[in-house]
Amino acid sequence: MSVLPSTVERVPLHTAPEINERIRRKTDETVLRMRSAGPERIRARLGELDREWDIERAIEVNAATVGLIGLGLSIGVDRRFLVLPVAVFSFLLQHAVQGWCPPVPVLRRLGFRTASEIERERDALRALLAAATPVS
Repeated sequence: MSVLPSTVERVPLHTAPEINERIRRKTDETVLRMRSAGPERIRARLGELDREWDIERAIEVNAATVGLIGLGLSIGVDRRFLVLPVAVFSFLLQHAVQGWCPPVPVLRRLGFRTASEIERERDALRALLAAATPVS
């Protein structure tokens, strides 16, 4: 038995239940709205999902940005700013192993979803599209 959560469940396991529920509800509402939107709008929404940043990408960009800022400040201002990249890389390691780091709760509250949560919506929309498209 593994002590570490699976890749799919690690972020939701470390997210407040009400935030997980809000994200799930918003996805369900979008899919429900798309039922009457027609095939072109469903295809457009699928395109939006292809461009949506998942939480992993947001964390990677956050870590790289703060790390580079800390490195630049340590070179140009004071070596003590090296604490920033050290902290960020520690958080990034923690997130990779556990699925949690300090930015996760903030990003989840902002609505960033996991890749599987985005894929869940994508699958539901593909099913709607298949049902709406006449077979030739």
